[in-house]
Amino acid sequence: MTALGVVFRPQLPPERLRAVARAADEAGLEELWLWEDCFREGGMTTAAAALAWTERVRVGVGLLPVPLRNVALTAMESASLHRMFPGRATLVVGHGVQDWMGQVGARPASPLTLLGEHLDALRALLGGERLTVRGRYVSLDDVGLDWPPQGAVPVFAGATGPRTLRLSGAKADGTVLTAATSPDGVRQARQLIAEGQKEAGGDASRPHQVVVYLLAATGPGADARLRAELVAEGLGSATDVGVAGDARAVAAAVRRLAEAGADTVVLQPTGDEPDPEGFVRFAAEEVRPLLD
Repeated sequence: MTALGVVFRPQLPPERLRAVARAADEAGLEELWLWEDCFREGGMTTAAAALAWTERVRVGVGLLPVPLRNVALTAMESASLHRMFPGRATLVVGHGVQDWMGQVGARPASPLTLLGEHLDALRALLGGERLTVRGRYVSLDDVGLDWPPQGAVPVFAGATGPRTLRLSGAKADGTVLTAATSPDGVRQARQLIAEGQKEAGGDASRPHQVVVYLLAATGPGADARLRAELVAEGLGSATDVGVAGDARAVAAAVRRLAEAGADTVVLQPTGDEPDPEGFVRFAAEEVRPLLD
């Protein structure tokens, strides 16, 4: 069964997170997702706060830009979350927006090489290994976690282009796709992920979780808000991307993505969503029952 989530957009100030997280938890929403967008809110701080304020909702960070983070720090923070909140955190690493990386002096010459090295080292550290590596970007000298996670921890990668999707298939346990992904895009991503698994010598039938964002709007002015967001994101001419309407319309769009291969669909409200708490309740109480 496809899991359903909602994004807490970082266009909202951090002090709004508590009320939204609690509303998600109380309404029975399965997953609440957060973004580490420059220069708004840190992914790990918001994830830790959301997990501490709630009891059962799973919290995902999609994604942590690897140019900003030494892999040892990513591993330390990830391990802490997984030990404090077992089974409730999903952490995703990825390229980040390259223009933003350039603004902070962290834009790599080869984002793909950096992501691959980061994924290899992160998975090894979270698996309890002690590493000495000398890569192009990742350099570790006898590094291991004193407090590794208790049990296996899946590591996800954010991906859009073919090379990154293949890399995710080869080196990650799951892939996160943006809201610009149509059902056909999900199918194509699944194929590229499987190719990456095969190229790495793995089993293409091995479970690989796919998470996809779905831009969604409901209530008064939903159509206009969705359209404005699509145009702002350069998706004005895109087809089968985004949905505006009531719970039935949103559920139908979720099902199309699920049928295409998405394991989790995360509703992405518009940046000007007037009622974030109401939106998570709408997802949990009105959309979710239509997917059972």
